[in-house]
Amino acid sequence: MPVTDVSHDLDTRTLTITAEFAAPRERIWQVYADPRQLEKIWGPPTYPATVVEHSLAPGGRVTYFMTSPEGEKFAGYWEIVAVDEPTGFSFKDGFADENYNPVPTMPVSTNTYTFTETAGRTTAVYVSVYDSAEGLQKVLDMGVVEGATGAINQIDGLVAS
Repeated sequence: MPVTDVSHDLDTRTLTITAEFAAPRERIWQVYADPRQLEKIWGPPTYPATVVEHSLAPGGRVTYFMTSPEGEKFAGYWEIVAVDEPTGFSFKDGFADENYNPVPTMPVSTNTYTFTETAGRTTAVYVSVYDSAEGLQKVLDMGVVEGATGAINQIDGLVAS
């Protein structure tokens, strides 16, 4: 399994996930840069994602929805803050309504994804900082650790094909 560590800290409002992939950094970068590849790994295995809009550039936006096994759709958005291809990017991530507008009652996180390569393998560090400890606790209670771990663990299969 690619995910090697998961930790959260309510005091700093931070969730950190570390994963290692048997692929070069440029290949991992492509998973996020290509909306069709992103769809294969963004949602947990039972909640596949559909990317609607994808502009992985500073000031850009990514919108998507995940579909539950029962057919219910859950929308979200990224607001891209910075991009340093292929070493990483940062973005605000939030829940959206059916028109991809932010849902003000739901938590927003600022995320920094960093990819480092050693001997053809890539270590990815995913850091999410929430606006409040309550926001972090809310997504923890919703299963963000299990969902994100399941999603990230799909990357190995994608990059091996």
